[in-house]
Amino acid sequence: MPPFQGYRGDGVVAGGVRSRKRVFASAAAAAGDAVTAPKRQKRRDELPSLDALPDECLFEVLRRVQGVRARCASACVSRRWLALLAGIRASEAVLAPAAAPAVPDLNQEYLSEDDEADLMDHDGEDARERTLEGKEATDARVTAAAVAGRLAAVSVRGSHPARGVTDAGISALARGSPALRSLALWDVPQVTDAGLAEIAAECHSLERLDITGCPLITDKGLVAVAQGCPELKSLTVEACSGVANEGLKAIGRCCTKLQAVNIKNCALVDDQGVSGLVCSGIASLAKVRLQGLNITDASLAVIGYYGKAITDLTLARLPAVGERGFWVMANALGLQKLRCMTVISCPGLTDLALASVAKFSPSLKLVNLKKCSKVSDGCLKEFAESAKVLENLQIEECNKVTLMGILAFLLNCSPKFKALSLAKCIGIKDICSAPAQLPVCKSLRSLTIKDCPGFTDASLAVVGMICPQLENVNLSGLGAVTDNGFLPLVKNSESGLVNVDLNGCENLTDAAVSALVKAHGASLAHLSLEGCSKITDASLFAISESCSQLAELDLSNCMVSDYGVAVLAAAKQLKLRILSLSGCMKVTQKSVPFLGSMSSSLEGLNLQFNFIGNHNIASLEKQLWRCDILA
Repeated sequence: MPPFQGYRGDGVVAGGVRSRKRVFASAAAAAGDAVTAPKRQKRRDELPSLDALPDECLFEVLRRVQGVRARCASACVSRRWLALLAGIRASEAVLAPAAAPAVPDLNQEYLSEDDEADLMDHDGEDARERTLEGKEATDARVTAAAVAGRLAAVSVRGSHPARGVTDAGISALARGSPALRSLALWDVPQVTDAGLAEIAAECHSLERLDITGCPLITDKGLVAVAQGCPELKSLTVEACSGVANEGLKAIGRCCTKLQAVNIKNCALVDDQGVSGLVCSGIASLAKVRLQGLNITDASLAVIGYYGKAITDLTLARLPAVGERGFWVMANALGLQKLRCMTVISCPGLTDLALASVAKFSPSLKLVNLKKCSKVSDGCLKEFAESAKVLENLQIEECNKVTLMGILAFLLNCSPKFKALSLAKCIGIKDICSAPAQLPVCKSLRSLTIKDCPGFTDASLAVVGMICPQLENVNLSGLGAVTDNGFLPLVKNSESGLVNVDLNGCENLTDAAVSALVKAHGASLAHLSLEGCSKITDASLFAISESCSQLAELDLSNCMVSDYGVAVLAAAKQLKLRILSLSGCMKVTQKSVPFLGSMSSSLEGLNLQFNFIGNHNIASLEKQLWRCDILA
């Protein structure tokens, strides 16, 4: 190759020397960049950052952050910032100066009236409530809620299986929400006395505390609450295996404003704890519920003597309490203000005990007896004579009570007696011979006879004769009742029936419903025919003609069809709010136009288990946009 190939006369070789210089220059630049890159990175790393500050300094910075939005934004920076914000007590936060700036901030974002109202609700001390359930219940979420603003009520129901709520989250809540008034902890197994002690130390305005399924909370935590929360008005302790007597004693001594207490399924609580709670001079204690405790007659004696302010008493599953305990409780003459009493699964409640309670509790208005196997007809007459202001009697699964005892009760009951409920009582069945004198209880307005398999037409006809002023009738589960028993009840009802529940009365026919709506259509507001498999479109025709006040109609599992739905939709005087057609297999997509044209008053529509179809449901949702459709 010639030595001067490519020579241009300017002393530079175009194809060789020039290209080599370019390569050498780029290589030198790359090498220079490689040398200077660490320097630039180092300079960037050396730029000032708040994260470089120690916790003490960053704490001072963050406690000067003003407003909910700014605090929330700061909390989102990192877990470290969130933890520091959570550690700032409300008393440690530095408030903004009251004076307005002389020069307006041109970068300020002005909010609409709706946004301002929303922020006011967000910032409001008394309006803030937060509920965390299941997997949402973690320390991070509780801490974030506390940082966002002062909370008035917090409910934690369950806990995340791996990152559940612990003392750290509860402590952050206590520091961030000193005005907390209500706290509920349900099934939060990792919270201990330390967390509860933080609540007691910071939240002196706490009024309601509900601890359920927290095995690590013991008397120590309750003692701290008693000493730090003098405003406590309501206490619930359920299924807390570590709680015994000392905590309840401390509550009784220190919480003088306590109004309601609910102690359930705490194996270590016995007579000492209950007695210390009740007899500590709490003049405001009005509501007491004791369930599943190892208490004896002594506790009931203390309640009877010291419970002078108790108006609502519930005793459930107390196997060690005997007849003597109930008798002494009544004869102690302390329950003069008792208005409502519920007794569930207490073998100590006998005829003698029940009669004594009625005799020495002159204000008693409601009695609820459930699974009291020793209560029988023997006491009902005396009970009725003694309870002079009784208004409501509820008896469930008391199998020694029969229809004869109920008739004796009605014959001697107070003229103020208004409501009687009999549920799942095997002894409530037809009697062979009617008593010589049938009572007439004109004061009775509400009657429930539910799931009593022996109650048939003959007994129902008697009820119709003795209760002429009924307004509310519930005959759910009486599969043996037919038109022959129901029609006399309808005929003898002098006052207009308002609420009628015939759920499960599978032998009633259209004739019964037609007679009901023709006689009481002007007053009937609620009618349930669920499970009445002999009810057809004929009943809907009668309802559309006669009912002007009907608001709720349940036709679940009835034999109504598209024609019946069309009849209902065409009735202009009907203003139904709730309609259920669940399980009506004859209701098909042909009903969609009629349902869509129903009154705007419709708020709830149940279309489960029929043949309407999902695409038709979507169409209905557009037409009835105000209605809640269940499909």
